[in-house]
Formats: sequence, structure tokens, C-alpha cells
Amino acid sequence: MKLWGGRFTKEENALVHNFNASISFDQKFYKQDIRGSIAHVTMLASSGILTDEEKDKIVEGLTGILNDVESGNLEIDPTAEDIHSFVEQTLIERIGDTGKKLHTGRSRNDQVALDMKLYTRDEVKETDELLKALLNEILLIMKDNTATFMPGFTHLQKAQPITLAHHFGAYFEMFKRDRQRLSDIYKRMNYCPLGSGALAGTTYPLDRELTAKLLDFDGPTLNSMDSVADRDYVIEFLSALSTIMMHLSRFSEEIIIWNTNEYRFVEIDDSYSTGSSIMPQKKNPDIAELVRGKTGRVYGALMSILTTMKGLPLAYNKDMQEDKELTFDAIDTVKGCISLFTGMIATMKFNKDIMENSAKNGFTNATDAADYLVNHGVPFRDAHGIVGQLVLFCIDKGIALDDMSLDEFKAISPVFEEDIYEAISMKTCVEKRLTIGAPGIKAMENVIKINEKYLAES
Repeated sequence: MKLWGGRFTKEENALVHNFNASISFDQKFYKQDIRGSIAHVTMLASSGILTDEEKDKIVEGLTGILNDVESGNLEIDPTAEDIHSFVEQTLIERIGDTGKKLHTGRSRNDQVALDMKLYTRDEVKETDELLKALLNEILLIMKDNTATFMPGFTHLQKAQPITLAHHFGAYFEMFKRDRQRLSDIYKRMNYCPLGSGALAGTTYPLDRELTAKLLDFDGPTLNSMDSVADRDYVIEFLSALSTIMMHLSRFSEEIIIWNTNEYRFVEIDDSYSTGSSIMPQKKNPDIAELVRGKTGRVYGALMSILTTMKGLPLAYNKDMQEDKELTFDAIDTVKGCISLFTGMIATMKFNKDIMENSAKNGFTNATDAADYLVNHGVPFRDAHGIVGQLVLFCIDKGIALDDMSLDEFKAISPVFEEDIYEAISMKTCVEKRLTIGAPGIKAMENVIKINEKYLAES
């Protein structure tokens, strides 16, 4: 059954039907479509537009359709134009002419807008829960590694010593901001478009406040043209998903590097790795690589909807049907990536000794050696030059600063004394950094408490 046709004298061309139809992807909406319809007829009865008997009959029919689809007793017809016509036709087949009253005071335009908004809202919440689970896993790793020393990098060059807790804490902040973005999107989108009609409302005395309340919205939308033409929330959600993927991709890139034979900072669990068909020694970080690779796929969905929407005049245009397929794919992609990434880091082994030795051998304590000289009266610019000479000496000898003898230190600057070794130890270098946000153990323990409180309350 089509929801239109009275004005037409010819059958729709089969190719046109297939090109126009959306049932292959908008069937994802069946729960949201039925929920919206139940709220709509409840409001119609409350407003005196339908009788309570008609309302009860329609609600019972819709509930039966929902239960049958979910149990597998009812298959969604792949030849239907869209999920809306499938649900309405099935309802009419089951309860008769009363089912034809379902669409009273409603257009497919505001129905589509409602279904997409309900679906997106549900997915925002599900994505947020997955991010929360990821944050909980990151926090566990942080708690266990406040004294796991490793090099921090700038320009992919070893820079200063940090801890694994501090490094993972940076990603905690990124994913926390991602959750904040999702929360903002949820609040901004949480207004109900149902009752806007095709674009100009309806002459029926609809109680849009009641419909909004029944569907857990904060209220009705305030402009019927904008209501059916708005896809800002889709764009915002895809933008947030793109940022989430960017963060996952950065994290994956580091894990891929850390997993190489040259670094050996981590060992990815066998259950999250694959092998080579020709090289038996290989153990590949495929999950991290796929997360990194799928980032472009999500970016593509964002660019698609931005391009679709950029030239559309008010109000609804069929172009807006393109808001669905790539959005669904992006949502599924991101949710899958978050889940897999969470499992990967939860099972990952950290080679702590290798991390600490890498920090030592990368002269990450060079700045602390310069600070030692400054604290003993040497101007910083001179101290910088002296430590540069130390580094050249160590490179020539193939040793770390920690491995130099006191005589070798004094040969370059007589200011050095026995306490230089404690001053440039990884433990001292990290523990001296105690300002909030720094990698010092006390500072990190404070941040961990803050993060625990955040997760408990969010």
C-alpha cells in the first residue's frame, strides 16, 4: 500500500519505485515508528479526535505488530515503499478500517522526522554507554600504572619521562569530551517534531505538548517548517562520531607503533590479533589497524550529509532520505570500534621494563639534568649547552645519562656531584612533576579520584 496515489492515473514505474523506496534501510525504524504512532493516537484520543475505543484498538494492533516483528512471526515486506507504509498497511489488514485513522493529523514528513530523531536519540545514549565502558577500562589501567615509567614524545621523538597512567589519562580526557559532546547533542535535539504536518501544521486541535511528553521529549518544536527540514542533529551526531573515531584512530596508531618489534611496549592478546598467510612469525594488530582505517568511512558519512543539506530550500525535500544509510553505517561502525577497542586494551600486556629502559635510553631526563645545573647556580642557557655535550658523549659511547660515571660528568662540568644520579632517575624526574595535570604519582592519584567521581555521577 502507498500512502499516496489518489492524484495519480498511472502506476509507478518499477525502477522509480525501487529508486524511491527506503524500506531496505528504514526498517531499522520499526520500533521508533510504532512508538511514535502509539503516542500519536493516544494524543488524538486525548484531544477528542479519536474515541478511546478506536485508540485502544489501534494501540493493541500496533503492539501486536511490534511483538510479532521482534519474535520473528512477522517479516517486514521488502516490497513496501517504507517502514511507515508497511506498519500502516499491516495495521489495516489486522484491525480493518479503524487502522486508516492512524494517520489523522500527521504527514509522512513529520513522521520521518520523528522516527529519525527517536532513532538518533537512542543511538546517542548507546554510544555514550560504550564510551563510559571504555573510560572505565582506561581508568583501571591508569590506577595500575601510576609508577610505570615510559617516554613521552613530541614529533615522535622521545622528549620527557612520563607514566603509562599519564599517557592513558590523555585519552581519558579526549573520550570524556566526546561524552560531553553527546550530552550537548541530546539536549539540543530533544524536541518533538510530530504534529508539524507536511510543513505548516494541521487544522486538527493536536496537543503537541502531550505527544512530546509521551515520547520523553523536553517539549514540541516551535517551527513546523524547520521541524521537517532539520537534520542538524544528524550532522552534529556524525561530527561527534567522527571526533570519537579520530581519537580512537590516534590511540590505535600509538598501539600499532608500541606493538612493533622496535618498540615492544605492548603485546596484544592473541584473541585481538591475526597472523599472516605466508609469514608464520607474524602477529598483526589488525583490530587497531581496522579502527584506524574505518575512521575515513565515518568522515565520509559526515561529508555526505553536509553536502546533501547544503543546497536544500525549505521545507522537506526527498534528498533528505539520504540522511539514513550512511548514518546507520557510521553509527554501527563507531559502536563496533569502541567495543572492540575496549576489549583490546583490556587484554593487552604492557612490557613495563622495556618502557622504562626506552625512557632512559632516549635521554628523556636531559631536561632534568639541565634543571640540576640551574639549581646549582648555572645559567639555564649554559646548562642547556652542557647537557647537549653530555648527550653527544653518551651517543658516542652508546650509553644513557644514568650510565655515565661521576668523573665523566665532572669532565664536562665540575658542578655535577653524586646526587646527579638521583636527580635524573626516572622516578625522580616523574615524581617532581606534581602540578595538577602532570605525571607525578600524587598528581595522578588526584586526577584518578576526580575521574572516579565523574564516572560514578555520569
